Amino acid sequence: MLNPTQNRAALTVIMHLSVLILVIMWTIPTAGLFISSIRDKDQLAVSGWWTALSTSQQNLVARSIDPNQQTERDGRFILEGNIFGGDEGKGQGKVSAFGWRSQKPTAHDPGVVAEMRKGQTLIVKEDGDYQFSSPIEWKGKRGKRIFYTADIAPRFTLDNYREVIGSEGIGKSFINSLTVTIPATVIPILIAAFAAYALAWMQFPGRALLIATIVGLLVVPLQMSLIPLLQMYNGIGAFFGVSPKGYLGIWLAHTGFGLPLAIYLLRNYIAGLPREIMESARVDGANHFMIFRKIVLPLSFPALASFAIFQFLWVWNDLLIATVFLGNGEDELVLTGRLREMLGSRGGNWEILTASAFITIIVPLLVFFSLQRYLVRGLLAGSVKGG
Repeated sequence: MLNPTQNRAALTVIMHLSVLILVIMWTIPTAGLFISSIRDKDQLAVSGWWTALSTSQQNLVARSIDPNQQTERDGRFILEGNIFGGDEGKGQGKVSAFGWRSQKPTAHDPGVVAEMRKGQTLIVKEDGDYQFSSPIEWKGKRGKRIFYTADIAPRFTLDNYREVIGSEGIGKSFINSLTVTIPATVIPILIAAFAAYALAWMQFPGRALLIATIVGLLVVPLQMSLIPLLQMYNGIGAFFGVSPKGYLGIWLAHTGFGLPLAIYLLRNYIAGLPREIMESARVDGANHFMIFRKIVLPLSFPALASFAIFQFLWVWNDLLIATVFLGNGEDELVLTGRLREMLGSRGGNWEILTASAFITIIVPLLVFFSLQRYLVRGLLAGSVKGG
């Protein structure tokens, strides 16, 4: 039978293993997203990110040079080049089979002369060099198709990021996201801090009912309240003769949706602060506002930082509320909306999707890592004490 010391050691090992498994589960998708975002789009389309460092076999189609560039040699007309993109493309892959018809794309081994119609021939070497030969001139405005299978070496590129960042309107949308997110994070914190102090240290009628109401609001789905809220905005806007859509409207919306969690989190933390500090301040003649400003706020910074992380991540990644209260105009789109529009026009381009997704999480990651040391302290402090 295990003694208490052995039990604690076993529990410690289990806890560490559990934490390690959770870290791995959260890290693998992020790593896969980043690796996919810097891979060549052709390789990304045919293989998973975990194969990024291995050679991949791809069935591809290339075109020869334009028939206008053909040369005559020994009475035959020649089209030649490299299917990997010229001399600079050599070494990027190794041809394992080729064909000149779509019905038989792998009919010939590299280096073998493939007989075509009317005495024409095609030969493709392992390094990608090809040569079309014909006894008569090549006709047409486009190059001839070459079907081939090749073992392609891993290729990494920043072109996906250049394409996303260089897209029209990305900079404006980035500024719009910051304009929405920063006030929508600061305003709830300011209001919730006052409310949390009042609910934790001030006695007034209905205090318990207010706390219960706040806890109940935590489970209200925001989707259910969007239509009533927008109707109320429209009514107020019609009364004052202003449009309900705009930054003020979305700030207030995010403030309303974020306040229940903010008040609940900060109230639990502030209620756990030592009572002796408050009583000593009252003896020295401090009123509630002085206690709140000089004592409670400095001591509550971990809880404030914890909520700031949650609220910033929520608002930055939001698309629904931004679409409802800002709209889809070119000047109003936030970053998530802009990327959605770009992806919608491009279909299933995975390289754009992965690069866009990683760009959107860069700012939240910076915020999280800069404030994460306060996260656990802010969430756990006050959880075992009540006020």
